[in-house]
Amino acid sequence: MDKQWTDTFQKEIEGFKDAIAAFDKGELDRKAYKGVSGGFGSYAQRDPSKHMLRLRLPAGRLTLERLKFLADSVEKERVGRLKLTTCETIQLHDLSAAQVPALMEAAMDNGVYTKGGGGDHPRNVMCSPLSGVQPGECFDPTPYAEAVTDYLLSICRDIHMPRKLKIAFCNGADDCVHTAFRDMGFMAREDGSFALRIAGGLGMLNPSMGVLVEEHVQPREILYYVRAMIDTFCQHGNYESRVKARTRFMQEALGPEGLKQAFLDNVAARKAEGGLDLPRLEAPAALDKGDKTLSHPRAIPQKQPGLYAVKYHPIGGLLPVDKPAQLYALLKDMAGTEVRVAPDETLYIINLSAGEAERVLEATRDGAQTRFEHSVACIGASTCQQGVRDSQGVLQAMVDAARAADLPDGALPRVCISGCPSSCSAHQAGAVGFQGCVKPVDGKPQPAFRMFLGGSDQAGKARFGEPAATILERDLPALMAELGRAAADAGQSWEEWSASHSQERDGIIQKYDGIQ
Repeated sequence: MDKQWTDTFQKEIEGFKDAIAAFDKGELDRKAYKGVSGGFGSYAQRDPSKHMLRLRLPAGRLTLERLKFLADSVEKERVGRLKLTTCETIQLHDLSAAQVPALMEAAMDNGVYTKGGGGDHPRNVMCSPLSGVQPGECFDPTPYAEAVTDYLLSICRDIHMPRKLKIAFCNGADDCVHTAFRDMGFMAREDGSFALRIAGGLGMLNPSMGVLVEEHVQPREILYYVRAMIDTFCQHGNYESRVKARTRFMQEALGPEGLKQAFLDNVAARKAEGGLDLPRLEAPAALDKGDKTLSHPRAIPQKQPGLYAVKYHPIGGLLPVDKPAQLYALLKDMAGTEVRVAPDETLYIINLSAGEAERVLEATRDGAQTRFEHSVACIGASTCQQGVRDSQGVLQAMVDAARAADLPDGALPRVCISGCPSSCSAHQAGAVGFQGCVKPVDGKPQPAFRMFLGGSDQAGKARFGEPAATILERDLPALMAELGRAAADAGQSWEEWSASHSQERDGIIQKYDGIQ
């Protein structure tokens, strides 16, 4: 960002210091403080003396410079917890009121910005985490995701949207970034253009797939479409009801065709105005570092011969606080390497030779070992002030139960756990999803989760799961262990067993649904 922008942000941080100090002293209530802090990427936790700070990482890129900043900050500030997020960012938790603005300033000095990390702002722009290295991709959209980030930050002070705006770019190989149901989803095509869907989204009310509005967006014209989406949201978004103040509700208000026309009219108007064309952007090529081969479940061959990406998923997305320093010490002398944050709370370390990959595999063997252990969970109600259920605690209990049952890998799928209706884990798009709620037992509300089955985020096959049951929190570990045991005893993967034994599956689920 240019100096004028950073100087302005520095002044805003000075004002934020007064707000967080007032909140810390009890002079500013939680609601008023949240209205201020969200725009800086920070929120108070359930314990109001502790705070979270969200680091914006365009396209999920945790470059070596950013990794070093993170490692140094954890050590200097003695950060208690790190959380990988489903928007490809990293959250620093359990911070004091004094630490938050100090970390904002330090982050900015290292090219990491927290501006707009929360509140009614455009959020972190996402991109397929293996862009540039993934076999089968159409092209690498990373530079365009970063260009959109720079543009949004440059205008974020000039716009007032009803709510947040989430934008994602897919390289065409898979759709783990969920372009099918983002506010704006750009899907790379083989001809070098993007197919664009808009006004999709999750949430308790009206989860919606995006509307296909253009099949061949030229990369140089992307900013016109982004600005037109903001224009459309400001014109037709709901400023009266925060529950309905998301782009997906414009489908309800205008109808899909009406929304498409309104959006394309705004695109035409912005193009007529001009000034937003991008040059052709290219990502740097990966280095040629050897031709040795490696076979390992977590070592992914890149499209560049002889290079690998290593997959590392800390359970629950809770990144050990010493891991950034450990990774930086390991990677700093490995030319061309980079860490990417994925939307399933996984880290990918890319551009590794076979020998380098072996060293990274050893350094990351504390992570998930099975598909089920790769499950996604939000930070949960023990930390989040909006939370209803402790999703992290539930996930760990289920992982412990699966290990105790000695289930083979694949007997259970990756599940997605949201602690409240906010859908932070994208539970509707999981093969199995859970949403925190309460369930009456003998007239008293008990901790529970709604269970969803059959969701998918596969490119071209995206669909939302259907509600299947409401399970008491205490029974979830036993339920998952029994489901996994049934699949294992049949000698099948979860997908095979769930499809061919749906009646048995549903019977097990209903048994737990009926427990009071």
